[in-house]
Amino acid sequence: MQDGETGSVKIQDIGPFSPDTIYRGDALLLLPEVPAGAVDLIVTDPPFAIDFRAQRTNYNRTGSRVLDGYCEVAPDKYGDFTNRWMEEAYRVLSPTGSLYVFSGWNRLKEVLCGLDGAGFHTINHLIWKFQFGVFTRRRYVTSHYHILFAVKDPLHYTFNKQDHYPEDVWVIRREYWKGKKKTATKLPRDLVSRIIAYSSNPGDLVLDPFIGSGTVAVVAREMGRHFLGFEVSSEYYAFALERLREESMRIGIKSERGNAEGEN
Repeated sequence: MQDGETGSVKIQDIGPFSPDTIYRGDALLLLPEVPAGAVDLIVTDPPFAIDFRAQRTNYNRTGSRVLDGYCEVAPDKYGDFTNRWMEEAYRVLSPTGSLYVFSGWNRLKEVLCGLDGAGFHTINHLIWKFQFGVFTRRRYVTSHYHILFAVKDPLHYTFNKQDHYPEDVWVIRREYWKGKKKTATKLPRDLVSRIIAYSSNPGDLVLDPFIGSGTVAVVAREMGRHFLGFEVSSEYYAFALERLREESMRIGIKSERGNAEGEN
């Protein structure tokens, strides 16, 4: 067992990794090194097999402020990519663990098949409705993402009911980072905090194998959970580290060993 930031709370051994740390590397290579059953919750927004490099100015963004480095997966390889990481996700989750995975409509079939193939039980198919999409001329504007909520054991999993009548359509606004550096895709803090509140407890370990801008790590720490994250893009990795450092200074958390640095 190994102590994390919360001091008195101990978390499961996580092999070569340290809690409350993000690592630069390919999730397909790093996930097999995580011990089986070590993770309580996975929240992740993997690549969608859409060329985001060509969409830097979407949503009225200034292209120069959108970071390069987004690593996409080729459409013809997306099914295999999804199957591989989901099989590992199933293995590393605890018996009562849960997975929340984001998907666009275009690759939803592969995501659903990957969940079934890995052995997950899908509890809910959530819809995240945001306030704007990309303007279109010959089709409807896409203004939502899919969130698949799945577990290993449909009879035993963490679910801390936060609302009397929790519906499966969540209307949560995208965040504006006006005048700041940003990644091509990022999750709102309100969205991530809702997921973590419902499906984890203080001291649990939250994993994001595609950490991106670092939102899952930032929110997990704020809510008293441990985190572990992987990111293959050096640009995104550096951005997430900087974000964690800034948040540490903002809330007064002292940094140990960089408090979030790791590299494979």
